[in-house]
Amino acid sequence: MNPLRTFDLNLLIIFDALISECHVSRAAQKVFLSQSATSHALNRLRDQLNDPLLVRTEKGLQPTQKALAMLPQVRSALELIERTIQPVPNFDAATSDRTFHIACTDYFEAVILPNFVQHIQQVAPNVKVEVQMISEDGSKEALAQRKADIVIGLDAKQTLPSHLISEHWLSEDVMCLCSNTHPLYGDKLTLKEYETASHVVFSDVTSDTSNRIDDWLIIKGRKGKSRQHIARTMNYTAAASIVTKTDSIMTLPHHMALMFTKMLPVKLLQPPKHIPNIEMNMVTHPLFNTDPEIIWLKQVLKDVVADVWR
Repeated sequence: MNPLRTFDLNLLIIFDALISECHVSRAAQKVFLSQSATSHALNRLRDQLNDPLLVRTEKGLQPTQKALAMLPQVRSALELIERTIQPVPNFDAATSDRTFHIACTDYFEAVILPNFVQHIQQVAPNVKVEVQMISEDGSKEALAQRKADIVIGLDAKQTLPSHLISEHWLSEDVMCLCSNTHPLYGDKLTLKEYETASHVVFSDVTSDTSNRIDDWLIIKGRKGKSRQHIARTMNYTAAASIVTKTDSIMTLPHHMALMFTKMLPVKLLQPPKHIPNIEMNMVTHPLFNTDPEIIWLKQVLKDVVADVWR
């Protein structure tokens, strides 16, 4: 039989005190027990270890050879246990060389990532970031295997396994884009114009995120209509490029739309009133969500968004 199954490991703390002090009263004070409780523990140790451990001599209590041989090993074991159960130290970003793996959307990579990396370089110069696109399963397997530390930018409507921890990350209002040479539109779109327009629709790899807008359009238009699209793509840049070459429009997060107006011959259009915002979440695995590194990473991702929005 495994001796650990029958041995009270709490006695090892009292053993260390007794053999170190060679005095029951002082050992009792050291472990915050009464003298009688410590004497009782000594008797239990003697029975379980089949050795007197402490023997009374003309010089007082003296440890046996077995007790002396056990003492350094017991201390080593207790120190190892103490280190193991100590709270995890705070993450020191300034000195860390950790590599974070982030599964993200096209939006995060284009709009947030440059500011995020800039911030990391300032506060954690040795930390590295590796980006991967979100997989079809929402990167749940990558999270479980720690091939991804966090999933960021996932549409809040996306259905995920209940054990994953999904937290709100940001809300963005949407804008529309059309070519600078588009002949029909001014600065604002009416609901009728939006309904009858040709659209380039963005969908991410995990789900059709356009459903949020199309569901609203069906209700608002009261005609059972969804957007009439000429193309559907999983890349905002590709969608914006199509818009420059056609008489179509696209609907996208405000900050990404502003970015494209500086890169491409497109202009902003105000969408119909009350069109729904885009809600994005960050997702972590419960096995790692309380790690100081992940807590720090999530806070930085929130702080960077606040800076971008400022």
